[in-house]
Amino acid sequence: MALILCLETATTNCSVALSKDGALLALKEDRSNNYSHAEKLHVFIDEILKENNLRVGDLDAIAVSKGPGSYTGLRIGVSTAKGLCFSLNIPLIAIATLASLAAQVKLEKGFVIPMLDARRMEVYASVFDENLNEIRETKAEVLDENSFTDYLEKDKTVFVGNGVEKFRAICAHPRAEFILDKLPSAREMCNLAEAKYKISDTEDVAYFEPYYLKDFIAG
Repeated sequence: MALILCLETATTNCSVALSKDGALLALKEDRSNNYSHAEKLHVFIDEILKENNLRVGDLDAIAVSKGPGSYTGLRIGVSTAKGLCFSLNIPLIAIATLASLAAQVKLEKGFVIPMLDARRMEVYASVFDENLNEIRETKAEVLDENSFTDYLEKDKTVFVGNGVEKFRAICAHPRAEFILDKLPSAREMCNLAEAKYKISDTEDVAYFEPYYLKDFIAG
């Protein structure tokens, strides 16, 4: 009977979900094009608890999107999660950002490739099967017309995320399907967090760091 607060801040979507036993109880998001995490993340946490007549001390764990994604966004989400876990002495659960993005796709057979925009023709991407098992690790990669041919030649392949528009412009493969403008959400973190909680797959609060994948470059 786990009550888990899920935080997603890897992109411009500032997203907070509350789950019980893996089921979504409440969700608050700001899906605008601007980063609002510093202003809204703690507000959303307070609101979602109050609206469900809960206190922060009622939580059993905190789940946070670990990346890849925005350097600043990840820092805000992870520092918030670690602060709550440390003060409440509850577990910290890390969820791969691309795993929760892939979970937005329902597919009977084939591959799901979540993509987050990096810069220019580069994306962060990984590959999942129809059961959402990761079959290729996350990479930062530059797209060209031959990207992901190994999967496209085998079966239907669904590309999802805010990096998909780049690939759609250069990919003409008949097995490719594109779901545009999707962002990771705390909604899909609920089941993933519950599964990790049940097997005590948690992080060391003192030493956990986001998965940046690439070094921070000041712009």
